[in-house]
Amino acid sequence: MRPFDPRLLRLVPAARRPVFVLAALGALSGAAAIASAFALAAVVVAVAEGADLLGACVALALAFAVRAGAGAAIEAVAADAGTLVSNALRERVLAAYLSLRSPERDQLGPRILTLATQGANSIEPYVARYLPTLASAVVLPPLAVLAMAVLDWPTALIPVLTVPLLPVFAALIGSQTADAAASRWVSLRQLSGHFLDVMRGLPTLVGYGRAEHQRAVIADVSDRHRVATVATLRLAFLSSAALELLATISVAIVAVAVGIRLANGSMPLAQAMPLILLAPEAYWPIRRVGGEFHNAADGAQALADIADIVDGDDGVPSASALAEPPAADRARDGDAVAILGQVRYRYPGADRDAVAGLDATIPPGLTVLSGPSGVGKTTVLELLAGLRLPTGGTVQAPRAHLMTQRPFLAAASLRENLLLGARAGTSEADLLQALEAVGLGRVVHAMPHRLDTLVGDDGFGLSAGQRARIALARAALSDAPLVLLDEPTAHLDEISERVAGEVIVELARTRAVVVVSHRFALLRNAIQHVELTEQANQQVRR
Repeated sequence: MRPFDPRLLRLVPAARRPVFVLAALGALSGAAAIASAFALAAVVVAVAEGADLLGACVALALAFAVRAGAGAAIEAVAADAGTLVSNALRERVLAAYLSLRSPERDQLGPRILTLATQGANSIEPYVARYLPTLASAVVLPPLAVLAMAVLDWPTALIPVLTVPLLPVFAALIGSQTADAAASRWVSLRQLSGHFLDVMRGLPTLVGYGRAEHQRAVIADVSDRHRVATVATLRLAFLSSAALELLATISVAIVAVAVGIRLANGSMPLAQAMPLILLAPEAYWPIRRVGGEFHNAADGAQALADIADIVDGDDGVPSASALAEPPAADRARDGDAVAILGQVRYRYPGADRDAVAGLDATIPPGLTVLSGPSGVGKTTVLELLAGLRLPTGGTVQAPRAHLMTQRPFLAAASLRENLLLGARAGTSEADLLQALEAVGLGRVVHAMPHRLDTLVGDDGFGLSAGQRARIALARAALSDAPLVLLDEPTAHLDEISERVAGEVIVELARTRAVVVVSHRFALLRNAIQHVELTEQANQQVRR
């Protein structure tokens, strides 16, 4: 068994109240269980002796009602707590990932993907089922043993001597289960990471005829994950069987001892019945903890991994340490000037630099960045945006708004998508004006709910040109002093391209704007043209 991990309350402060509520409800449920044992014994004794049943039946019904109500409340609070913690930890790990910069982001990508999906989901049963069971195991067995000791201390010696064996056995087997769960978690992370890498590089693999080879590699990684999963299940069944056997034998010993004394007349029925009914309550919660631990083993491992990611305990800088680059490598927002000095950048595992020795100064106004495909234009924008740290040289840049070649649109309303990164105090009139400027005014007015019209995931339902123009309107609504646009007119027709070009030129009147483009209209209005070549990243100013 694994004790409660206190890092949970530190990572999710909002979980403190439901955890304490669960502990209180567990204590109430335990007290109700003890009361129901005495009430049921009173009913049996009353039937055997022909006494009045009314008082005993009322007490039994009340005890059952309290225990059932506490159990229902535990289920409801635990379910809400599990969802709360799972969502909060997913937000924390994604926030930590978004605050990282390359190469840390590339290094942690597969691990973060696993933690944010299956890892966060597996924490839900850990919180919703394992922790309430653990609270019940802390409260109910001591109460049951204490009640048995009050009734007959020699009989109480049996659970006093045998109950500690259950957590000992659970700990011995649980340590092996924890190792197996950690091994399974590593194999799952390797499987998801490798599959993600294959999907990213699938066009290249197909182009070089190596796609079929990856089938065997993925099958091998999947088989290792299958073996680790089966090993974990084998240990789980062994642990449950061992605990069940030990608890059953212990309860049987209590029943036999009490039955012999009842048969020879040395113990009255009113004393024997509660002892027999209380004995299972001393063992049942611990047996259930052992079973729930195996169901929640993945969640416990995922919680430890998330804590390491957020705190930086695994040797990777924490999110807070990487939230902002060093002050010497960032320019103040008021400067609105970016400087690249002998900048080099090489992707992890690459044999050559994607950006090699680039010198450029980005003044206020429009700068056009051009060059053949694959020469590093997008990489330069990501360096200016601070998404990547240079391998060599220095990058000084103010806060930036980056519009990528495939702009992100969330599954939310058009209004919410436009407000992503917008300046504070942006009004509905500002949103409509920005949409009108990019040529989407009539389109939005024709929508059934105008700005409140829902946009599909990743812009589903919109054309590529409409997505690009919405992203351009979003850039215009931001107050970032540096605007970075990666092929903003690539998916536009001639008329829309001219309208977008006017918006970009207008943006460049008050800010520094860097555009990756080959369009003549933008080149004509640029105050600077930086052209990248395949041999070296040399700039040519025009």
